[in-house]
Amino acid sequence: MANGAFVLASKSPIRATLLRNAGLRVETDPARVDERAIEEPWVREGRSPDYVAEHLAIAKALDVSARHPGRLVIGADQTLALGQDRFSKVPDRVAARVQIGRLSGHRHFLHSGFAVARDGRVLGSGVSTATLTMRALTPVEIEAYLDAAGDTILGSVGCYQLEGLGVRLFERIEGDYFTILGLPMIELLSTLRANRLLEDAP
Repeated sequence: MANGAFVLASKSPIRATLLRNAGLRVETDPARVDERAIEEPWVREGRSPDYVAEHLAIAKALDVSARHPGRLVIGADQTLALGQDRFSKVPDRVAARVQIGRLSGHRHFLHSGFAVARDGRVLGSGVSTATLTMRALTPVEIEAYLDAAGDTILGSVGCYQLEGLGVRLFERIEGDYFTILGLPMIELLSTLRANRLLEDAP
């Protein structure tokens, strides 16, 4: 493996921790792409949220791959779907209040995509989906959550992190925990293993 470490095309500390906990050496170099501009034609075509998640992950991996010749790059992206509506990260607390209000009392889907690239070529990609049902929250409960969670709400689609206070918002969770955190590790590791890209691993 060139230079011995993967490059993660994300600034997410959670994704980096997941990779390191799995025994992978990883450096980070966030992708510099305009996600909304890239996905706009897919949205017009009516592409599904899981398609968008996987192909944004591919776009990010290829972007960073161009800056790191010979290196193995992992891209990742996550989309949230409530019925026919797809949500993105919010810019501020006002938008977070609206988004959580819409998710309150309903079931939604998290789609986590990944891609592995080297030298401008995609070696593998995939997507995994989890289903989450949020409790019916009162306006007072939503405000209390926003106060307690602070700026962390801006760092994840859905305005929650299940490894933190966000878990208190839910009554039912179905699916892989890694998928919910934003990087489907089982599928990713399977792809790396199939391409003989894992070192010293069982």
